[in-house]
Amino acid sequence: MKEATAFETAYGFSRDEVRLGNWREAPWNAWSFRNVSELIPTARIAAAPSPAEEPAVDAGGLLGETFPLNGKPVTVAEALRETFTDAMVVMKSGRIVADFHAPNFTLQSRHILFSVSKSVTSIMAGILRDDGLLDFDELVPRYVPELKSSAYGDARVRDVLDMRVSLDFEEVYHDPNGPHARYRRAGLLDPSEPADKIETVVEFIAGLKKGKFDHGGPYHYASPNSDVLGLVIQGASGRRFHDLASERLFQPLGARQDAYVTVDRAGTPRTGGGINMTPRDLARIGEMMRQGGTANGRRIVSQAWVHDTITGGSRQAWAQSTSVSWLPHGRYHNKWYQTGTGNGAFFALGIHGQWLYVDPRAEMVIAKVSSQPAAIVDDAKEFNLALFEAVANFV
Repeated sequence: MKEATAFETAYGFSRDEVRLGNWREAPWNAWSFRNVSELIPTARIAAAPSPAEEPAVDAGGLLGETFPLNGKPVTVAEALRETFTDAMVVMKSGRIVADFHAPNFTLQSRHILFSVSKSVTSIMAGILRDDGLLDFDELVPRYVPELKSSAYGDARVRDVLDMRVSLDFEEVYHDPNGPHARYRRAGLLDPSEPADKIETVVEFIAGLKKGKFDHGGPYHYASPNSDVLGLVIQGASGRRFHDLASERLFQPLGARQDAYVTVDRAGTPRTGGGINMTPRDLARIGEMMRQGGTANGRRIVSQAWVHDTITGGSRQAWAQSTSVSWLPHGRYHNKWYQTGTGNGAFFALGIHGQWLYVDPRAEMVIAKVSSQPAAIVDDAKEFNLALFEAVANFV
């Protein structure tokens, strides 16, 4: 009988079992979500030379704390296990007070953020607006002429930021033949044959048509909007996204580890879902937002942009969407969600259980990355929000 390798002992399967066709599925995603660069081309988002990470902070008694969920007591440890958590970082008043790591996850492990990437990307848009290089009221083709004949031809950058583009596109993750499957293949997230027929991300987006209504209507979640925002950022700045993000966000933030973003065959970054980074550096982004746009005594993005992001937006646009069922008092603005509750909490959210949650009243930030088997589970969203509110009381 063949002796198990160290990899097989750690994960319960062999490395060669993980392929482009199954990397988002359990059990393989427990490894692949931490090692995306072995499967998909990426571009480096360089961190600044920074002090080494401090040792992990034992979550200790926090894991044994209990909170009610649907009338039953649940411990924090049970909540983390049931939501397939790979890592969670808790910051209180700017200081890391707890690290949780699943087996084989370290302080240096980088994890795919999926749609939390959208919220990180929006910060870059805010920076360019502060610079006077980007006008949110301008039409998209001013910055991305290739999209003039697409659905985005008469859409404002503001519509893109708030997911209020009228788009003939549905975010259906499990249809292997629909437009979302084409979108994934264009981003090199799924296998495609023959290889010479692969669309680029820009080619795919340029072919998208407008929906039945005007832009600026109800919130309509569509990931291509956020790849368009990345293209707008590159067009407005004249820089590649990963270089600009390194210089203007990750380095002044004091990020300890390089991040990376997946790219298509033309080098277009998947700013809608392809950023990978450590949970601690993600938490530092949340803390920068909690501090009104500053980190390490440096202004990264204006306080006015942060304030608008976490308080502005249309309640009506959200109320007219299907998402109101899981976040009844919410809003979505500049690619960040607002809970609409008294604590003023806001968050970024990605499929398979990726979160960046900020509670200003509790002075708390939580970064949580996961390998949840299903892409979207509304009950899991409610479970996580209940967990975060409980942790705010414990710390």
